[in-house]
Amino acid sequence: MLFLPGITLEHYVDTTSVTSKGQVTIPKALRQKIGLRTGSKVAFVMVNGRVEMRVVNTPAQVTGNGFGMLKSKHRAIPADFDPAAVLASRRAAQSR
Repeated sequence: MLFLPGITLEHYVDTTSVTSKGQVTIPKALRQKIGLRTGSKVAFVMVNGRVEMRVVNTPAQVTGNGFGMLKSKHRAIPADFDPAAVLASRRAAQSR
């Protein structure tokens, strides 16, 4: 039985499987209730024959994908930039 302080089986029940790597998916509703998100650290502790999962820390929430958070002195390079095409066009211009 997994015990989370403040959350009992009367409040939340769900079943999940253990993968071949020993991983489990914590259901979304439970993750939201206890504040888990990507990068959160948890500890598993044996207490009186049961397993407790304790949230060690949760990183600050990052909105979106983080694009534009950092400033640069250089111009942005387009996503479809192809350096090989630039070199080919320069070589073609030089051979004329």
